Amino acid sequence: MAEEATEDEKPKRSIVKLILVILGGPVLIGAGFAGGMFFAGSSTTPSDEVLKLIEQADPKNQEADPELNEDGTPKPNTKEVVEEETFVTSYYEFPEKMTTNLANSNRFLQVGLSVATQYDEKVIENIKTHTLALQSDILATMSSFDEASIMGKEGRQALADALRDTMNERLMQLENFGGVENIFFSSFVLQ
Repeated sequence: MAEEATEDEKPKRSIVKLILVILGGPVLIGAGFAGGMFFAGSSTTPSDEVLKLIEQADPKNQEADPELNEDGTPKPNTKEVVEEETFVTSYYEFPEKMTTNLANSNRFLQVGLSVATQYDEKVIENIKTHTLALQSDILATMSSFDEASIMGKEGRQALADALRDTMNERLMQLENFGGVENIFFSSFVLQ
């Protein structure tokens, strides 16, 4: 069996226990404090931490987050617009509607015409100067179309293309430059 401790060993054990209890508590507390400071890595006091949090919450002290709007909502994803050189389109609408008979038909076609160009204002000035000659050519071209050929989107586009070509031919004869790029119908009535 186990040997019993001698009378001399008992006080030594009790003294060692007493020393361990007395020194052990403060050593453990000190080690815990040192470990906490080491892992926290901060030398600021709790009141300093609270002040830092208050300053961060104040919108005056915050830098604007590029990902957020002023009200704190996320900004939408956007793409950059590629800047290309664009030309200004000028329009001119003939003041009067033009009416003519259609080829091989008893029906009439009445249109309101607008002209578009991306050239300078000189083209519009030339159209205004030669309106009477252009109207005569426009009516002659319109009367060469029959009812079936102007039906539908393709038929109207074919008429617009023919009118554009007619106007450019006349302007080339009179001014040595056409410049009419598109014809638009502001009204299109078949009676």
